[in-house]
Amino acid sequence: MSDINNENNQEYGADQITVLKGLEAVRKRPGMYIGSTTIRGLHHLVYEIVDNSVDEALAGYCDHIKVNINKDGSVTVEDNGRGIPVGINHETGITAVEMVFTMLHAGGKFGGGGYKVSGGLHGVGASVVNALSEYLEVQVRREGIIYQQRYERGDTMYALKEVGKCDESEHGTKVTFFPDREMFETVEFDYNTLKNRFREMAFLTKGLRITFSDERGEEVVSRSFCFEGGIKEFVTYLNRSSKPLYEEIVYCEGIKNDVIVEIAMQHNDNYKENVYGFVNNIVTPEGGTHIEGFRTALTKTFNDYARKNKILKDNDQNLSGEDIREGLTAIISVKIGEPQFEGQTKQKLGNAEARTAVNNILSEQLEIFLEQNPQIARITVEKSITAQRAREAARKAREMTRRKGALDGMSLPGKLADCTDKDPSKCEIFIVEGDSAGGSAKSARSRATQAILPLRGKILNVQKARADRVYGNAEIRAMITAFGTGIQEDFDISKLRYDKIIIMTDADVDGAHIATLMLTFLYRFMPELIKTGHVYLAMPPLYKVERNRKVWYAYSDQELENILTEIGRDGSNKIQRYKGLGEMDADQLWETTMDPERRILKRVSMDESTASEIDLTFTTLMGDEVEPRREFIEENAKYVTNLDV
Repeated sequence: MSDINNENNQEYGADQITVLKGLEAVRKRPGMYIGSTTIRGLHHLVYEIVDNSVDEALAGYCDHIKVNINKDGSVTVEDNGRGIPVGINHETGITAVEMVFTMLHAGGKFGGGGYKVSGGLHGVGASVVNALSEYLEVQVRREGIIYQQRYERGDTMYALKEVGKCDESEHGTKVTFFPDREMFETVEFDYNTLKNRFREMAFLTKGLRITFSDERGEEVVSRSFCFEGGIKEFVTYLNRSSKPLYEEIVYCEGIKNDVIVEIAMQHNDNYKENVYGFVNNIVTPEGGTHIEGFRTALTKTFNDYARKNKILKDNDQNLSGEDIREGLTAIISVKIGEPQFEGQTKQKLGNAEARTAVNNILSEQLEIFLEQNPQIARITVEKSITAQRAREAARKAREMTRRKGALDGMSLPGKLADCTDKDPSKCEIFIVEGDSAGGSAKSARSRATQAILPLRGKILNVQKARADRVYGNAEIRAMITAFGTGIQEDFDISKLRYDKIIIMTDADVDGAHIATLMLTFLYRFMPELIKTGHVYLAMPPLYKVERNRKVWYAYSDQELENILTEIGRDGSNKIQRYKGLGEMDADQLWETTMDPERRILKRVSMDESTASEIDLTFTTLMGDEVEPRREFIEENAKYVTNLDV
């Protein structure tokens, strides 16, 4: 474990647990506490319990956390920390364990008594998980005794009791819970989402081991994560599908005004900036003061170096922060005693002292690093100058496009078959590959509310292109124009012309590739469309089954099996395997894929708590490095269905 937090030796007993009161509201308004009752909120329950164990690690008392998805779908989180205090709290007259799990705002994170820094949901994590679980059982090992208590939907089933003995050297907390099916849309945990989050937690807590197992399948799947290099290894991991510009990871750390700062960064040959901020190990998708401090220091230090060493001449304009951050992968991790977040779900940090601490520490240490590594400094500055030129070219291309009226809805692309209704909330656009499918879709559509935009061939892979090339691509320009929002700094969601953007491609490998190219473009240049739920994938059927003039459509191999089992398997069945949308006539396409009453759409969503993994996935799939892509496909192939090869 890192010793940066080992000065935290405060007493941790029952009276260090303080309380603010109230739990009933959690079940009435769960979204206020965990963001939503979708699968994202479901995963949040696990994160909250694991965060409590990570807090023990940050305090220097825990080095191993085990997380299990059990056979029955419940989750167990076990750590080797100190164990929750079991004594009676004098303020409330109940045990500290019961306080932690039944009272909102009860925990060692208030009043500065138990933890110097902590993550968790403002200290309400354990009680919120308890309130939203059908049952929760906690076991504590302390001073040679095993204690246990059980709760059901937040109600205590029995007083904390001794259930066994253990070795004096054994200590820690074990929590098992089953999410409440009345509260959540699903109680099926996604292994990959949790695995990625635990890998991230291990990167952020140097030396902490997190072992994650899933016992639901025929075989137990298990992964263990431990990174002695901490966030330096995190940057290496995130850059593994790219080509780093230099070998060394730039690393800065320090403490200023009681804010602990760690920064690791490295440039690669891509054009996207991947900068992630964390506060007490919690990701901050909307950034905040720590990211502001980082950007200010980075921009000033590189410009000062470039001026001092005559790489930028007197008449040259300064490099912008955007230029310097092109292709940069960076982790900014701060630990702070009393973080102030905007919103309950920790989207953005507000502490002014974090800005100052990050700015000062990065400025001082990066200046020294650049002086000691002139080759790295020059490579980075030269890439930034190239980015500056490309940005200027993109600006000119954008202005040219604007002058032609192509981005303000005045000049819609000629191949767009627009809908007649002008109320965006009622309208949708289908992005279709090829003239054949486009022709069927135009014939099939409801003209009032459904627009069709056919694209020719595979669009530009924007993962490997700067903005100036993106603006120069006719197919991408047609999409930008049709949507009406503009891209990047011009993006304005209020100008969106369609409530639903539906990507409709063939159900084969080529179709999947085209859909991925389109999603890459939307994610890189118009991510707000995905974040706000406007992007969908159409799900055309794979099979058509005919028998005695009756027709069934199957959207998966399993569905085909079910249909054949139901109607019987003999020679009178006629089965057609659709290889492309163009094989369907207009009526079939409407009936199966476009009719709002009968179609299947998959909404594309993104969980910003795993933004680094989303970025890495796109880079892996769409980048130049072959080996990481092969590894990714091998690891994830078992989760893929209905893929023709």
